[in-house]
Amino acid sequence: MLNTKNTQNEKIGVIQWFSSTLGQILISLFVPAVTFLVLWQGFLFLSRAQAPQIILVLVAIIWGVGGVALLYLVANWLVLKLPLVWSKRLQPFVFVGPAIAIMGWFLAIPVVRSLIASFQNNLSTEFVGLQNYVFAFTDPRMLETFRNNLLWLVFGTGFSVGLGLLVAVLADRSKFEVIYKSIIFTPMAISFVGAGVIWKFIYTFKGTGVGIQEIGLLNAILIALGGTPQPWLTLAPWNNFLLIVIMVWLQTGYAMVIISSAIKGVPAELLEAARIDGASEVRAFFSITVPYIKGTLITVTTTIVIFSLKLFDIVRVMTGGNNGTNVIANEFYLQMFTYNHAGRASAIAIVLLLAVTPVIINNLKQFNKERKGF
Repeated sequence: MLNTKNTQNEKIGVIQWFSSTLGQILISLFVPAVTFLVLWQGFLFLSRAQAPQIILVLVAIIWGVGGVALLYLVANWLVLKLPLVWSKRLQPFVFVGPAIAIMGWFLAIPVVRSLIASFQNNLSTEFVGLQNYVFAFTDPRMLETFRNNLLWLVFGTGFSVGLGLLVAVLADRSKFEVIYKSIIFTPMAISFVGAGVIWKFIYTFKGTGVGIQEIGLLNAILIALGGTPQPWLTLAPWNNFLLIVIMVWLQTGYAMVIISSAIKGVPAELLEAARIDGASEVRAFFSITVPYIKGTLITVTTTIVIFSLKLFDIVRVMTGGNNGTNVIANEFYLQMFTYNHAGRASAIAIVLLLAVTPVIINNLKQFNKERKGF
């Protein structure tokens, strides 16, 4: 009888340990650890296997997806065997643990490694202190990238959000709303590289001389109007604004869709009351609609701000950062893969991260406010 009682006490003690904070942490770490171990062994086996490529790909997909799913099912089954109170406490940790581990592996660890490398030389063999950061904030080319990114941030974000708001408001009042919005939103389906290639043909300049024909759309229009073709992508600083046009073309559709959904959520009673009180459409828009969708406007703006700060594809495809169009992300690429200077590239990456972080924090705060509002 005493042994049975002791056994029951031991079981209760084990269950209580699993439900403790330490137990929850260990479980959340155990599942991803086993997952990585199994997947890593499978990866080593596939890397040594001598088989057709298509077979290896299929096995890798089945092994990766099936293995992770099986481990989740087993862990979830074990947790569900516990009493209901403790299973509810432990189940979220089983599913959140791997996500945290993956984010740490692919996000947190690279950031730490980049931070360490930013204090080292080009080969990451010795520490050079703040030398790379001095370069990042004093080199004339870097100062040019900061100026250009500021142009993208102010004009690119401003026109994208402004035009998105304008189109959302006007299209909402038209019976052809779906058609108009589809046309504006279509560029979102095009990749940034694809958009760069498209607009490069628009800005193409073949030069001057006998027998030379311009194939660039903008120059063709200029010639038709009696003007002289121009090398648009070399005309600093106007070439920066011509590149910003591409961003506006791509992002206006995104801003329009999000803002339009917010506008449709404005209570019709408020607008009707404003009209009854004698407010004009413009006054009702700025006094009721804009304050009501303020949270959405801030979210859309911060999202496009983040995009403008880390912009790379358009500049890389169109100009390669030449003729005064360089941006931070492109300079990082050049330092890392063209000049082979890992220290400077890492410092630039950390600077970009620090520039984006306040915007992300503000975005998260705004999201939490909106969620509490519901």
